[in-house]
Amino acid sequence: MPSTAQRSAPAHHLADVYRDEFEFVWRSLRRLGVPEHALDDATQDVFLVVARRLDAFEARSSLRTWLFGIAMRVARTRRRTTWRQRRKLEALAREPQAKDDSLAQSDAQRLLMRLLDELDEGKRAVYVLIELEGMTAVEVAAGLEVNVNTIYTRLRAARRELRAAADEYLRDETRAGGKRET
Repeated sequence: MPSTAQRSAPAHHLADVYRDEFEFVWRSLRRLGVPEHALDDATQDVFLVVARRLDAFEARSSLRTWLFGIAMRVARTRRRTTWRQRRKLEALAREPQAKDDSLAQSDAQRLLMRLLDELDEGKRAVYVLIELEGMTAVEVAAGLEVNVNTIYTRLRAARRELRAAADEYLRDETRAGGKRET
């Protein structure tokens, strides 16, 4: 007779999870504000956690939302580290950053990332998962372990804040001469 501790969820193998979800994790980390130069390392950090904890995955949420939760924590740590390093470098250099250091990204992507940086972590996670990753509010609620109404509240607030920030950006650009290269 099977024990009650056995799960009905299928067992996941690390190699399969890595192969199937690498792009999702990388993309999520990028959208969560991990700098381009740190994305590969941050992705590996996520999968190191997955390797240690995969057997403990209880399938109360989808695998993707579980991975996103891990990615959120790794991204938070990376952003803090990057912020501290940047402050140290700026204190040393006291020179403005070159505008060309983000040539790989389009203006719209850079703007979105800058606007997402202004959101608090909860709103940012909900916005990224629903609007950019196409997950449902129910999936996100299960993955983040919060009430679905909280998800809708955070999503509305994130949309409102992003819209206001984008409007302000456009007003500033118009006042600066209307030269936009987006």
